[in-house]
Amino acid sequence: MTHVQNRTIDRQRIEQAMDYAEYREMIESLLKEGKTTGENHSEAMLHYTKMNVHRMKRHDKRTELTDEIIEKLQSIDREWIWLVLTEAWCGDAAQSLPIINKMAEASDSIDLKLILRDENLDVMDQFLYNGKSRSIPKLICLDARTLDVLGDWGPRPEEAQTLYDDLRSKPDMQYQEVAEHLHKWYADDKGTEIQKEFMTLLDQWA
Repeated sequence: MTHVQNRTIDRQRIEQAMDYAEYREMIESLLKEGKTTGENHSEAMLHYTKMNVHRMKRHDKRTELTDEIIEKLQSIDREWIWLVLTEAWCGDAAQSLPIINKMAEASDSIDLKLILRDENLDVMDQFLYNGKSRSIPKLICLDARTLDVLGDWGPRPEEAQTLYDDLRSKPDMQYQEVAEHLHKWYADDKGTEIQKEFMTLLDQWA
């Protein structure tokens, strides 16, 4: 795989990034102030954020990694940084971040760092979905020594993305209905598809 030098992700940005526990604490603190991440603190965005806290708590508590992904994660023989662009109000991020965190915790070689999309649009715009959409979460795998980009993932597992694209193509389908179908998919999947995809990605990035 070709490693790509990046011009926007430097040491300072990595040092200023949050770990998963800090991200969770930040969201809880913002909610106590009647806020979420970003500039839009509407009732709708606060509602999404509160729902996402429940989703993350559920995954933290119930979702388990497979023996196969744990074994592969523990076999990584180089140091990586997983830099993830996210926002507290993003439902897809809430469904995937807890599992990404569990995968990072399973490996001594992976350092998970989180940054907010809207405060880092220069990074986001280098990793647009289909070259046009600022879709999150977006995970960027970096060589910890050089900060070269080894690959990326996001904003959702391919099966979920196919479902999302199909539903969005229906003219009579409201976005709220799309979201309900998508989150039902996540609930039924229980974090299995993302683990399957990372089985392949870990080999590619290595």
